[in-house]
Amino acid sequence: MSFADLGLSADLLKAVEEAGYTEPTPIQAQAIPPVLMMKDIIGIAQTGTGKTASFVLPMIDILASGRRRALMPRSLILAPTRELAAQVAENFEKYGKNHDLKLVLLIGGVQMGDQVKALNDGVDVLIATPGRLMDLFERGKILLNGCELLVIDEADRMLDMGFIPDIEFICDKLPETRQTMLFSATMPPPIEKLAKKFLDNPKRIEVSRAATTNKDITAFKIPVEPRKKRETLRWLLRNDLVETAIIFANRKTTVRELNQSLQRHGFASSEIHGDMDQSSRIQELERFKAGEVNILVASDVAARGLDVKGVSHVFNFDTPWHPDDYVHRIGRTGRAGAKGRAFTFVTGEDAEAIQNVEKLTKTPIAVFGKKDVRVELVEAPKEKPVREKRGDPEEAPARSRRSRDSEPEKKAKRSYRDNDRDDGPTAPGEWNGPRPSFLDVSAL
Repeated sequence: MSFADLGLSADLLKAVEEAGYTEPTPIQAQAIPPVLMMKDIIGIAQTGTGKTASFVLPMIDILASGRRRALMPRSLILAPTRELAAQVAENFEKYGKNHDLKLVLLIGGVQMGDQVKALNDGVDVLIATPGRLMDLFERGKILLNGCELLVIDEADRMLDMGFIPDIEFICDKLPETRQTMLFSATMPPPIEKLAKKFLDNPKRIEVSRAATTNKDITAFKIPVEPRKKRETLRWLLRNDLVETAIIFANRKTTVRELNQSLQRHGFASSEIHGDMDQSSRIQELERFKAGEVNILVASDVAARGLDVKGVSHVFNFDTPWHPDDYVHRIGRTGRAGAKGRAFTFVTGEDAEAIQNVEKLTKTPIAVFGKKDVRVELVEAPKEKPVREKRGDPEEAPARSRRSRDSEPEKKAKRSYRDNDRDDGPTAPGEWNGPRPSFLDVSAL
């Protein structure tokens, strides 16, 4: 099947072809025709399968006719994060270049005055995060009674972020006669309830079991001590043929500290998290996409909506607290038919979290072992470690003020601590310490 078989216009097909796409993905093939027929849609598909284009493409043709009015958007797309909203906007710009459609992006972290001015000029497609949209609506800067079409993207993430009351409020302000589409990789009961309340006889499209992971992704879990996580990560980055990688951590402070550690060791890395202003986040994402850095350390703001071609690896430096986030995190690799590898570090405290992930995906995650390494294990000569900053809470073991150990025991402890410390800069591709414990032959 080709895109031409789906009923799209010639101008739109030309833009799709120029973007390098020839065949629709399963979710696109099944969703585009009913969307063009103005049916309500519930779309469930694993991340990285083209959900965004499955509603962007038909929306462009639907909105090609009609007139825009000031402050009254003709269509509304709600997204949980700024990054996902920006990703949807990029899709509209790419595929809608042959159409005269006015797009406005409403997200936090940027000047509200420019957004209000854009709304005054008239809007065909409004892409927004709920917080900024609610703010402008309460200020009387936007009217929703002219919206003919609504898309709720990544609905399960909306639930996790506490946006469901805002979504219900927004939906109540929209005209009753409209087309509504809801897309997500997972479909928990509260989202099903939301769909029943605001969708009219929707067509359910499920191209894969909810919460399944991409078959093109080879996933592993790695049992590891907390203080060994950075050392293990560096070893994998240097020895698993990593081209481009995204490393996820649960806390913003961990993101910052881990990025600084990687840079000290000579890696070309950057970071993105919720404490950064929007312009800085966009700048770091563009550096990553352009190849200026090949490692991005991120919080879950990048788990959805970040579409970068050629991401070979995803590392869960922390096992995600919410099992749904696992699906979205590792979905940053293995996109558009490419192969990817995903590693999840599992400490003793993560036992329940990783069990919940495997329960959700209904797939056991293989434990990484010697046979899974993509290069021959060769241990390089040790280099003299450089002392890390004092007070590294994750890597430096606790030290007592006094020790009555014998001199050999003291030397052994000093050697152990030096090997475990997050030591100084190392050229990329070189390993300057002992083999991580999970790769020890005796442990396999």
